[in-house]
Amino acid sequence: MKYSISDLYQRYPPLQGIEYSISEAFSILKNSIEKEGTVFTCGNGGSASDADHITGEFLKSFMIRRKASGKFREDAIRIFGDDEGEKICDGLEDGVKSIALNSNPAFVTAFSNDSSPFMVYAQQLHVLGKKGDVLIGLSSSGNAVNVLNALKVAKIKGIKSILMTGSGEGKCVKLADCCIKVPSDKTYVIQEYHLPIYHALCAMIEEHFYGSK
Repeated sequence: MKYSISDLYQRYPPLQGIEYSISEAFSILKNSIEKEGTVFTCGNGGSASDADHITGEFLKSFMIRRKASGKFREDAIRIFGDDEGEKICDGLEDGVKSIALNSNPAFVTAFSNDSSPFMVYAQQLHVLGKKGDVLIGLSSSGNAVNVLNALKVAKIKGIKSILMTGSGEGKCVKLADCCIKVPSDKTYVIQEYHLPIYHALCAMIEEHFYGSK
């Protein structure tokens, strides 16, 4: 199945006006993933659910079946033999390395209580992130302090950043390498636009890396 970005703009015509930033986000993701970078995501409330959703689409098949392949399949067969090796690989799927920074409640609550709730994403990115990775931050207002601090750490560590936000000029906007500003200032509309955009990005990445397999 070949995905076309034009489908996004046919279904959501207002997004045609931010085509450049969506294409830029795809290029940032593609360049990082080609070098085995990790995609980190974060947000608050509904945007935290979106961050989890993005990571979930990267870690497994989305629109194309991605059977475990390459060296992993070769090693599985070498270690366990043809039948068992193939069985293991057929039960697994290839994917993109991705971590939702809001998905570790034990750490998030501990660090919020012991240190600062405004640094929970920054702390994880400081420990886990490296140059060449990507951070996707979601903030409908563009002013989420914990997302802002994560963007600062990304800048320090040489991690490319993508901000998904609304039409306002929040504090996060100036820090992000790529800013996808959807045409609304209403939180629920902003979040409604974010979902088809990140679905499109996930589909484009999948098509690029797995479309010919």
